[in-house]
Amino acid sequence: GLLLIAFGSGGIKPCVAAFGGEQFKMPEQAKYLALFFSMFYFAVNSGSFVSTMVTPILREDVKCFDDDDCFPLAFGVPGVLMVVSIMIFIIGKPLYKISAPAGNMFVKVSKCIWTAIRTRSREKSINPREHWLDYSEKRWGRQLVDETRILLNVLKLYIPLPVFWALFDQQGSRWTFQATRMDGDLGFWTIKPDQMQVINPLLILVFIPLYEVAFYPLLSLIGIRRPLQKLTLGGIFAGVAFVISTIVEIQLEDTYAVLPKAGESQLRIFNGMNCDYRVQTDLPEHADFTLQRMSMFEEKYITVQGVAQYTYTLTSTSAGADCAGTVRGEFNLAEEKQMSYFLRKKDGNVGMLPYEDDTEKSSKGYPIFRVLGNTATNRTVVFRDIDTSDPFDRHTNGSFVFDLVESYPSEYEIFVDGELTLTYEMRLGGVYTFIVSDTEDNRRVTTPIIVTDPNSVNMLWLIPQYVVMTLGEVMYSITGLEFSFTQAPESMKSVLQGCWQLTVAVGNLIVVIVAEAKIFDAQKWEFVLFAGLMFVDMGLFSILAWRYKAIPLKNYDEDDANATLPIEQKEEHGLDNPAFKKAADDE
Repeated sequence: GLLLIAFGSGGIKPCVAAFGGEQFKMPEQAKYLALFFSMFYFAVNSGSFVSTMVTPILREDVKCFDDDDCFPLAFGVPGVLMVVSIMIFIIGKPLYKISAPAGNMFVKVSKCIWTAIRTRSREKSINPREHWLDYSEKRWGRQLVDETRILLNVLKLYIPLPVFWALFDQQGSRWTFQATRMDGDLGFWTIKPDQMQVINPLLILVFIPLYEVAFYPLLSLIGIRRPLQKLTLGGIFAGVAFVISTIVEIQLEDTYAVLPKAGESQLRIFNGMNCDYRVQTDLPEHADFTLQRMSMFEEKYITVQGVAQYTYTLTSTSAGADCAGTVRGEFNLAEEKQMSYFLRKKDGNVGMLPYEDDTEKSSKGYPIFRVLGNTATNRTVVFRDIDTSDPFDRHTNGSFVFDLVESYPSEYEIFVDGELTLTYEMRLGGVYTFIVSDTEDNRRVTTPIIVTDPNSVNMLWLIPQYVVMTLGEVMYSITGLEFSFTQAPESMKSVLQGCWQLTVAVGNLIVVIVAEAKIFDAQKWEFVLFAGLMFVDMGLFSILAWRYKAIPLKNYDEDDANATLPIEQKEEHGLDNPAFKKAADDE
């Protein structure tokens, strides 16, 4: 599927903008051409806005094929709409101006460059030329040589451009990951983390007309009028957006789960008994403490190299038959591991159940829970989602099934063997443990324990960085599309648009390299790296833009084979000698 999308995008993206631009007569309609690229980008982001808004709803809120979600519908609706759009395009074909294909220009340009390099290496000393590409004129004709010069002249400006896309495309990765660590509760509605991406296309729909009406006229007052100036300013905005995201990340670090690092381990003890216990251990700084009934003890920072064992003795300080006796054993800890122990009664004996824990928040931002059962039998535990117009059973678990379960932020009624034991709200980012136990009067009790605090920083704090990034994108992307089209020779409009899209791919590759290198332990330093890289990159681009001089486009006589035909066609059809032809006509 991804391969088909790659092929499809590679065919559509370089050609659609160039095809639209070719519908205008230049230079008479230059003003409307600039407006077209703005409207084109407006249309693209209208689709993006609808998709990012509706697709998560189709996926999460609709149920199909006995699943809690409906990915087939989320993928199927865009697929059907794509087919409809193709049909509309075909119906409108008679209305378009369609130019005849000029062949594979990428191959022609590559051959022209290769011929120039080879010929120059042989003839440089005996046949000097003004430009190194002139050495391929005899082989490929004057027109292709001149157009290749123009192409390479523009491509020099493209060298720094991928860095912008490296920052921009992190809206769908790093910034969405930030959203999973934030609280989307607005009181009347809960924002899903991936729905934060809808802000970008929504702001684009607002900013495009504002730029045309207000922003560009204001920028012209301070001398920012030329396309390359706008590209530079757009890149600077992207760097500023990542400075803001760094500040947000610093605030979020306080809400992240604490995970054991090298040389560390963590210990948690969950008391499922209706008794208080005095705990005596040789654990550093925890030689003697009280473990309350239905509660949790945790120590997040225990120095461990490799593995370590610590003895413990638990003595009940409460009255009752179930609270009598002493429990002894060892805590077995391992470096960079989280070990948890559940105190329960099993087969008439009170003891500890060890298991490896994981308190990290969900990568989707959803709540995670685990059920720990201190029950006589494996009882059925049902989580009923009541935060909907039609309550339904979202999870069914067993009191002896201790697996972690990724849930959904909502309010739940928790039933044990059909008996309502608790009404509880699980929030975004929270990691919970529910202790299910039997009581002396043969009833069931569910006690919630928050292991990792839910997200507390509201997602709306992401809006400033989205606003600044979108301000930069509108100025950068639309200007870049228009600049690429207007600077390209007639036969290379799609080639240059394809090169513009290639900068996007290289930008994504930069992100992958930095992410896989894992240079930094903290995300904030990666944001700082990208912000600094963007500012340096725009400094380099400013120098290239200052030195850039456009090569004028020439009009070639199609009847002049010396200028337009490669050598194969010259040899096949021959060439006219204009002077000889004129003399013959005079006779």
